[in-house]
Amino acid sequence: MKAISAQSIHPDNPLAGLQVTQIADLDTANTFGQHGARIRIAANSVNHHDIWSLMGGGLSERQLPMTLGTDGAGVLVDAGSGVPGCAIGDEVVIYSVFGADHAGVGAGARRTLPSEYYPGLMQEYVDVPCAHVFAKPNNLSMSEVAALGTGWLTAYTMLFEAAQVKPGDSVLIQGAGGSVATAAIQMAHAAGLEVLVTSRSTERQNRALALGADVAVDSGARLLHKVDAVLDSVGQATWSHSIKSVRQGGTVVTCGATSGDQPGAELTRVFFQEIRVQGVTMGSPENFARMLRFVEHADLHPVIDGVYDVDHASVAFDRVVQGSMFGNVVVQW
Repeated sequence: MKAISAQSIHPDNPLAGLQVTQIADLDTANTFGQHGARIRIAANSVNHHDIWSLMGGGLSERQLPMTLGTDGAGVLVDAGSGVPGCAIGDEVVIYSVFGADHAGVGAGARRTLPSEYYPGLMQEYVDVPCAHVFAKPNNLSMSEVAALGTGWLTAYTMLFEAAQVKPGDSVLIQGAGGSVATAAIQMAHAAGLEVLVTSRSTERQNRALALGADVAVDSGARLLHKVDAVLDSVGQATWSHSIKSVRQGGTVVTCGATSGDQPGAELTRVFFQEIRVQGVTMGSPENFARMLRFVEHADLHPVIDGVYDVDHASVAFDRVVQGSMFGNVVVQW
């Protein structure tokens, strides 16, 4: 069967190690035994973790080749001990934070994403724990639901668990273009928040406004008022602005550092203004289930920048490497 994999590591040219290859079919027995489910993959979204892996982040040469992909959706072909609410042949989406909290992963296993310890989801068939399989929201296409695993779950957790915002609160979302940002804009708007976004691009500002943002400003611009919470996935380039933009006692939530992870700490502002700084890595399976219900009930749709055939995976990956996408880049099988 086909797979999209990291064949070699190139910190300065990640696409040099990317290949679509033929790998061995899965064994008859599921990787996770009786607790495992087998999915025929229909679509994957490409995210920054995939690029990070190609650059050697979290992967060593001895682990290569490694199938990439942390996000995936497809059709359930085997359910092992069973998947609540799903039957064989149903369209499903995969929750992709593996750890010892789920049967079949193994006692003492560390928290990990596919493509780190286990093969990633960018192959025609994958085995995952049954507890990681959820019914696809009825309002979404396969390409849309493939985008929910990392970006949307992270945005949901940042907003409603880490930032603890409530309807009527205000939130600043840094960098209106990526998967997390576009998801956060839509969910925050649907939840009744005042949504402010930043971007260096006028086009992206306008697209963010069309998604539900109330205010869009240039990156680093002073806001008309301070906000209750800031969501920052950019890191070094926006951190100082995030700290300066949150109100006294507010919260800055960080989930990534696409511009670098060595920002000025702004410690004087943090302690003097009693600002809470909270990190987030995706979220729990309970959050994932709630997020799926929210998406269906509010009829929210992930923004799809483009859908590419698996044989053109390098083009899809390049969109993410260049940072030129708005929303999610999807590979379709």
